[in-house]
Amino acid sequence: MPAKDSKGQMSVAEAGRKGGEVVRNERGREFYETIGRKGGATVKAERGRAFYEEIGRKGGETVKAERGAKFYEEIGKKGGDRVKATRGSSFYEEIGRKGGQKVKQLIEDGKRAARAASEALPQASGSKA
Repeated sequence: MPAKDSKGQMSVAEAGRKGGEVVRNERGREFYETIGRKGGATVKAERGRAFYEEIGRKGGETVKAERGAKFYEEIGKKGGDRVKATRGSSFYEEIGRKGGQKVKQLIEDGKRAARAASEALPQASGSKA
């Protein structure tokens, strides 16, 4: 911590920390969540979704350079273990089944659209204008 001068004044960092603690005690966590959402919405409106994609990519590259690809493997495993402990193995079975059903539906929709498109094309053979 920076040293205080002889008059007992606090550093800027100390003053900021103290002010933050007062706000946290007076307004609570919800206040910070609210202003964070408002700030995020403002930035999104001003800079667009691409801005978040860019800073996320840059942040990911920085973490990968500093900690290595193995880091992502470790945190993924920790997250998976946590979900398994919280929701149980059956959760993975459920989301796997839902994902499979969605893929099946998309394939059926694609086939149906392809059939409709081929039926809509005029038959080239047998018709002369």
